[in-house]
Amino acid sequence: MAYKSLLTVLTDRAIAEPPLAALIALAREFDAHAEALCLGVDRTQTGYYYAGANALILQETLERANAEAAELLDYANGILGSAGVRWSTEEGVAQIADLGRHVAYRARFSDLVVMPKPYGKDRGAEVEPIVEAALFEGRAPVLVVPDEGDVNPHPSTIIAAWNESVEALAAIRRALPFLKRADLVRVVIIDPPKHGPERSDPGGLLSQMLARHGVRCEIDVLSKTMSRVSDVLNRHAVDTAAEMIVMGAYGHSRFREAILGGATRNMLEQAKVPVFMAH
Repeated sequence: MAYKSLLTVLTDRAIAEPPLAALIALAREFDAHAEALCLGVDRTQTGYYYAGANALILQETLERANAEAAELLDYANGILGSAGVRWSTEEGVAQIADLGRHVAYRARFSDLVVMPKPYGKDRGAEVEPIVEAALFEGRAPVLVVPDEGDVNPHPSTIIAAWNESVEALAAIRRALPFLKRADLVRVVIIDPPKHGPERSDPGGLLSQMLARHGVRCEIDVLSKTMSRVSDVLNRHAVDTAAEMIVMGAYGHSRFREAILGGATRNMLEQAKVPVFMAH
């Protein structure tokens, strides 16, 4: 198994460079096809304007969205065209409330979606729903790349966050092309339940399954010494020089994560290395 169809969705020129660079590096590593969907986002909320204003506002925002899409397309063509990989680009315009449909359709036919961090400075409101649409409606794994630093397409050390959940197992299965290439996969378990099915051997069956795929792994059982699981994972990634974190996405509802926070949201806000997620 390998990733042969790679996709990124670009909506903002200011944050387009990291995912494009990662897309190219992964296309070279897996001999894959790199595709960039360049979307101009129409952010109008027509119901909030007085009667008679809608036509003027819609025309102006539509022209702006078309201009943004054309700018992104030119930029992506220039980057991918000189990268020496198989590639394609497409432009389009989508209303912000309808982004999910466009992204999910493309993500369904992609092996891996590469996206910039959805949270942080100068992020548009559209980046988060694009990541969620790829995960939930597109059923594709998503690799979220940091703003700084090059993405290693062949990470030597990977952290696989394990909490016995369906989401964690789905992410680990979808990440097998990375895991099999790594020198070491650290299966990280934070405060395993004392009365769970793995109480006597945390991560044992998972490591056995991975070993049968040729994955070299070790099990790290950690205490939750910080208030958030994501902080413990990020600190362990620094301590072990890990180059990627694999984790299940949105174990709680997306609404709860948006309002109260959660491991997925906190990880995507703070991570300094690429985060591979699946649901």
